[in-house]
Amino acid sequence: MNEIDLKDKMRIIQEIVPGKQITLAHVIANPDKILYRKLGLDPSIDFNRAAIGIVTMSPSETAIIAGDIAIKSSGAEIGFVDRFSGTLIVTGTVSEVDTAIRALVEYAKETLGFTVCEITKT
Repeated sequence: MNEIDLKDKMRIIQEIVPGKQITLAHVIANPDKILYRKLGLDPSIDFNRAAIGIVTMSPSETAIIAGDIAIKSSGAEIGFVDRFSGTLIVTGTVSEVDTAIRALVEYAKETLGFTVCEITKT
């Protein structure tokens, strides 16, 4: 087979390594409206104070617990939660989203014994 034939047959398999971990915890402060629309989030919010928080974790079902902690710890709202991929998106003001992400990361680390990543922000 030539190089082109091999390239066309290549496929990528993504797997989650078993473990208790938060692999991404990121706050996007003041995102553009187009990002909200592309993610299927409510674009009718006050964009001067808006933020999106993104968290990925395994086991993936932990996203349910993380979503509960996020909304109970701040005024943030759930934008998306997927118990199959372990993805959680929260929205709200910058301070609400920051508080929500910090609370769920701390709970995962201190109570659930997770390995957690650093919270990043753009």
